[in-house]
Amino acid sequence: MTAAQETIPAAELHWKRNLVVCVLGSFTTIIAMTLLLPFLPLYVEHLGVSDQAAIVQWSGIAFGATFLSAAFTAPLWGRLGDRYGRKLMLIRASLGMAVAMSLIGLAENIWQLVLLRLLAGLLGGYASGATILVATQTPKARSGWALGVLSSGIMAGSLVGPLIGGLLPPLIGIRNTFFLAGAVIFVTFLATLFLMKEAPRPRRDVNQVKTPTVRPWSVIVDKKPVITMFVIASMLMFATMSIEPIITVYLMQLHTEHLTFMAGMVMSAAALGSIVSAANLGKLADRIGHWTVVTFCLSAAAILLIPQAFVTDGWQLVGLRFLMGLALGGLLPCISSIVRHSVPEQVAGRMLGYSTSSQYIGQVLGPLTGGYLGGHYGMRVVFIGTFGLMAACAVATGMLRPVKPLAVAGKG
Repeated sequence: MTAAQETIPAAELHWKRNLVVCVLGSFTTIIAMTLLLPFLPLYVEHLGVSDQAAIVQWSGIAFGATFLSAAFTAPLWGRLGDRYGRKLMLIRASLGMAVAMSLIGLAENIWQLVLLRLLAGLLGGYASGATILVATQTPKARSGWALGVLSSGIMAGSLVGPLIGGLLPPLIGIRNTFFLAGAVIFVTFLATLFLMKEAPRPRRDVNQVKTPTVRPWSVIVDKKPVITMFVIASMLMFATMSIEPIITVYLMQLHTEHLTFMAGMVMSAAALGSIVSAANLGKLADRIGHWTVVTFCLSAAAILLIPQAFVTDGWQLVGLRFLMGLALGGLLPCISSIVRHSVPEQVAGRMLGYSTSSQYIGQVLGPLTGGYLGGHYGMRVVFIGTFGLMAACAVATGMLRPVKPLAVAGKG
């Protein structure tokens, strides 16, 4: 080790290599989580579900199952990561995802598919673990850039996943698509195991006096903005995810050619729109206020849902989903900023964690509700119902916006 290296904290010595591995791992695991969306109803039908209403409903159950198990186990993996190291958690997540994805390709009935999707959520969590590792083991002067690169990799995975899921099944088959995804994630496991270098965690002094536990809600002066954003975050994910499981069946009813490819295009369009608009909406929020941007984006997304219920061609749906993605791109960052600026520093991490948990609730209930309504009352009902929900959220943020600027943030 050189003299220059000795002056660098151990936690920051290998940050560039770790960043490359984390971006690769997050990109591949997000692809694996999203590639089944375009052909999930077809796979459900392949597993013996014949009634169209049942296909839509089971698609929603299978899709939401992963988020259900992830919501319960994420705090556990977080605590274990604090105790035993982030690298170990990333090794666990990548190997677990590789096994789970391969097993999904071997499912013989719908119950096995749901259980294996639960297993995928139980064993996953690579992207969230990678975010924490990069944040804690990157030089402070470069941490913003590094987290931005990692976030781009995650968003790119959300964009590429449905496209791959739309292209591969007609070429190599549905089951082989899962096997290939498992193999790619196994490469991520190997890279994490052999290339990632995490600094040893400092041992806790047994004689160190424990700091008193802070009750987070007791130190928040105005709880209304925080609770409002928790509800909005949950409803946002509910509204977004309620539509995902029904898109393929909706396109089927429109007699769309190249069904899985077009479904992948529709699902990726929203992700592409979010990638395009996220940075610009963030800058706009810094200038005019986060509450204003949240209200405007919710209103725009709600309006764009109405024509989606009455499209006659798949490409129309692609264009509308892209425009909706433009509106949705700044919502979650603005919600996180409002939460962060509404609470004291010592409880900010826990409050942001609660915000993530509220998003998980929406990600679980959204597909279940969308699948049920779409299967029993028609696809258009899902779009109209989601419009009503998004419009109600827009009205709520407009009415509940604090009258005075937040003391910490300086802007509303």
